[in-house]
Amino acid sequence: MSTLLTQRSLEAICQLPEASGLRLPRRSGYGFRCPSINSAGKGGVSLVYHRIDRGSVRYSLSRKQEPGVVVVAAQQQDCQRLLDEFRQACDTPQGKLETVVDSMVLEMEAGLAADEGCLLKMLPSYVENLPKGTERGVYYALDLGGTNFRVLRAVFRGPGEGCTQESEIFTIPEDLMLGKSEELFDFITSVSSGTLIHWSKGFKVSGTVGRDIVEVLRESIERRNFEMEVAALVNDTVGTLAGGRYINGDVMMAVILGTGTNACYIERAEAVPKWKGPPPKSGIHVINTEWGNFGSPTLPTTFADDELDRESVNPGEHIFEKMMSGMYLGDLVRRVLLKLANAGLFGGAVPEKLTKKGSLVTPDTSKMHADESPSLEILGEILQKKLELDSTTLEQRKVVYSVIDIITRRGARLAAAAIVAVLRKIGRDGRSGNGKARTVIAMDGGLYERYPQFRNYLREAFVKLLGEEAAKNVDIELSKDGSGIGAALLAACHSKYGAQQ
Repeated sequence: MSTLLTQRSLEAICQLPEASGLRLPRRSGYGFRCPSINSAGKGGVSLVYHRIDRGSVRYSLSRKQEPGVVVVAAQQQDCQRLLDEFRQACDTPQGKLETVVDSMVLEMEAGLAADEGCLLKMLPSYVENLPKGTERGVYYALDLGGTNFRVLRAVFRGPGEGCTQESEIFTIPEDLMLGKSEELFDFITSVSSGTLIHWSKGFKVSGTVGRDIVEVLRESIERRNFEMEVAALVNDTVGTLAGGRYINGDVMMAVILGTGTNACYIERAEAVPKWKGPPPKSGIHVINTEWGNFGSPTLPTTFADDELDRESVNPGEHIFEKMMSGMYLGDLVRRVLLKLANAGLFGGAVPEKLTKKGSLVTPDTSKMHADESPSLEILGEILQKKLELDSTTLEQRKVVYSVIDIITRRGARLAAAAIVAVLRKIGRDGRSGNGKARTVIAMDGGLYERYPQFRNYLREAFVKLLGEEAAKNVDIELSKDGSGIGAALLAACHSKYGAQQ
């Protein structure tokens, strides 16, 4: 028989009485290395050395007497098989991405036509006035993200004068993310109306779904005797679009790639059949896609995605977001490593911390992914710190690196496909109509900003999907903290004070 052996397997063989005359191969930088031998000990066990690609070592074991007595563990072979299967399941070739684009465009059109039975909500934001740079006054923005809550104070000084801002960030305790509405909103207070349809990004706050969130906020403001008026309720993507538009009039779309993910864009009013109110004077709607809830058989899901979804606070929802956002990428890596560990990746023992949700998070995997050292020293240090793996081989670290790369690449390429789907919907993908008009996408979120490998994979797929010529007319510009300043701008555009100015 022929199999790929681990150190433990070889040591076990050498402990057998029948193999007492067999020399244990010495370790090399890639695994085990020994001269070609055909040394039969008592019982006639022979070991022949072979070398195969990627630093692995293959040994052939044969027994000249009593075949089947020697049992050889093959954990490394199992791990390689699992890794290859996972890589194939996550594969996103050009053709696959094109089907994702087409599926998302169809879901967008369905969501614009009806509110019920659609994966993409395609919510009109009721924003009719986008910033023009003439806004004046002092405005506050309360930005509720996936893990943080930010308070921003912005002072707008009018045409040509720009604005100044200052902000403070607070971490949201996990018990408030899963608690009652009064507790969360009282914390927020230590737009003019909107109904909460569902929570995402790990929130599951009772007593809020179906309620007017502005009213809940106003109640909390009154309990604390603050003299404040809520001028606008703004989704963070809509805020990012407004903030980007304040700087650049070519901004047509905004994307959040951070703890969660979403996008909004500027749509023609006549392209929204479900809108029953008077047509907006501006002739446009700012549409909040809520694309995190996109789902399709075309998506390359795996066992890790299925497990994560089942154990999440919202099973069956936000499948797309769970495949590509910062809140989930690290845990996807953990789940794959756990399966590999059970197959023997780290020897016989499975690290206890690897079984715990939250033991690996996306900032950890981002740092490991950025390790360019020949021996992957940084990756090894993080494994030791986070999972208490005191010693790992280079081959083990390479497997971990491969898992991170596979998951990150898939997520980034899916994000690129989603962006192209929106551009295709509004005729800005270079195929028709306004394809040659300059289009700017305002991008916000720590995943895009602070994860270079994710960003590079996204841009690579984006150019491939659009084509090099069309891609020259589309710019993705980082709009750091754009959602907060955009919310303040929209408050200025829609407040009574702003109207008086």
